[in-house]
Amino acid sequence: MDVPRDQIASLLDLGLYDSAQMLVLLGDSLYGEKEHKRAIYMYKQALNLCKIIPKQTMTSSRGSLSTSNRSSSPNSVNVSAINENEVKFKITLCHSALNDNRAALVEMEGIPSKARTLRMNLTLAKLYRYSRHSRAAISCYKECLRHCPYILEAITALAELGVAAKDILTLFPQTPSRSGRPPFDNFDSSRWLQPQNWRFTSGAHEPVFSNFQLTCGCGKERENRFVEAQCCIASNDYKGGLELFAEILQRFPSNVHILLEVAKVEAIIGKNDEAMMNFEKARSYDPYVIDYMDEYAMLLKTCSDSSKLNRLVHDLLSIDPTRPEVCVALSVLWERKDERRAMAYVDKCLRIDDRHIAGHIMKGNLFLSLGRPDNALASFRAAQELRPDLRSYQGLVRSYLSLAKTKEALHSAREAMKAMPQSAKALKLVGDVHASITTGREKAKKFYESALRLEPGFLGAALALAELHVVEGRNGEAVTLLERYLKDWADDSLHIKLAQVFAATNMLQEALSHFQAAMRINPQNETAKKGLERLEKQMKGVDPDAPEEDEDNEVEDAEGEQEEAELL
Repeated sequence: MDVPRDQIASLLDLGLYDSAQMLVLLGDSLYGEKEHKRAIYMYKQALNLCKIIPKQTMTSSRGSLSTSNRSSSPNSVNVSAINENEVKFKITLCHSALNDNRAALVEMEGIPSKARTLRMNLTLAKLYRYSRHSRAAISCYKECLRHCPYILEAITALAELGVAAKDILTLFPQTPSRSGRPPFDNFDSSRWLQPQNWRFTSGAHEPVFSNFQLTCGCGKERENRFVEAQCCIASNDYKGGLELFAEILQRFPSNVHILLEVAKVEAIIGKNDEAMMNFEKARSYDPYVIDYMDEYAMLLKTCSDSSKLNRLVHDLLSIDPTRPEVCVALSVLWERKDERRAMAYVDKCLRIDDRHIAGHIMKGNLFLSLGRPDNALASFRAAQELRPDLRSYQGLVRSYLSLAKTKEALHSAREAMKAMPQSAKALKLVGDVHASITTGREKAKKFYESALRLEPGFLGAALALAELHVVEGRNGEAVTLLERYLKDWADDSLHIKLAQVFAATNMLQEALSHFQAAMRINPQNETAKKGLERLEKQMKGVDPDAPEEDEDNEVEDAEGEQEEAELL
């Protein structure tokens, strides 16, 4: 970081080699070089010096120095009298960079509440939230919105902390000033109406502003919609949240933030085609956006689009390889090739930001694929503590079932159903637990059918119900059910399930066509490959379950016979 030379020169000319101002400048330089512990030491030395040196001496030395406005950022300096509160805030930022949130919180609490700037309040709110002091965090986030109603981060945080939409809306200015603008720090809201003025600060201690706030009544209505949408999403009412976001997108179709919010929710609830379209649209408006790109990477993996996944990861690495989203995207890319390397990338993500939910979800899924459900449980629980959503519930249920803990799996599935009473995915989750028990199949059938009534196009519930039909010998009902979805779904799992049912009923030609269809959709599908190999053996009249001759064993036997002959 460049420290202004004229300011340093002024201090040196006055002989203030060890002055508090010089120590602060040095601390700023060290902060810029990411030497955070050394920066903390310099800042504390400056504060101690202020207490030791008489104020009269400080005043005489200040008078000859040029004065200018000073920001609270470690990147800006001034040779005028140091502001002790700002120096304490710089120490806070250093502690935060070192992931020492407790020390950062102690430093922030040392700043009087009336002296805290907007940025200070936002940082303090985050620290309280990290420390699970929810009530104090809510108070600080509310203070942020009283200063500036455009901080989306504060709105989202309050929604996630359980604050009702009506309570959040009461924090906003209700009447405009004479100029027609909300009375808030002379902020020009018209600057934020265009998408190019958007700025994202994932994980940073910077306020995030909206670009859909208008100075007219229409803008207030849109702002209300955004708050209500965030509260819906936070309470797992995904349908209601998407409807509200759709209203905002009608007015601002190129708003990258809203597009990404919509795409993320659509990906979670399984609307893959819509999510894919909105992620791609967001990237077309802002090709350098990184927020939620790990969610996009996981979606591409689900849709087996490896070429797009490769391009996405390549682009993200060229933008900023240090972001946690990029590490998760790399983990997704390596999952099929090298699961241990994928795990290394997700561990790196959580070292950068241990509150990154997608990182915990990805880690849980990796543990499940490695056959380590105990570890998977810990990851899904960590994700749920940060923000419960459908994926963390699904992960917990899968982990418990892998451990044969049916009671715990049922408890988690019922919790999901209570949290999302209008979710077909939650109903299916309860059905999955019942289906794992022989005596629970009838209950499972009812839950799957309820899920399909609630969401007729829900392929996951249809596949699960078809599997139940097959287990109970109702192959005809399974085929009838699955064939309804062929017109609307080009899905490899649908074709595989149909192929398996046809193969079980000795309709080998129909089974072959569906396995081939699955391979055309997803050439990397291992289940389809193995099913096709097994079917080809059946069609040749070979028993697919017969053990294959082991050529290696034959070679070893031949070598053994040779050794015996030599011994004889």
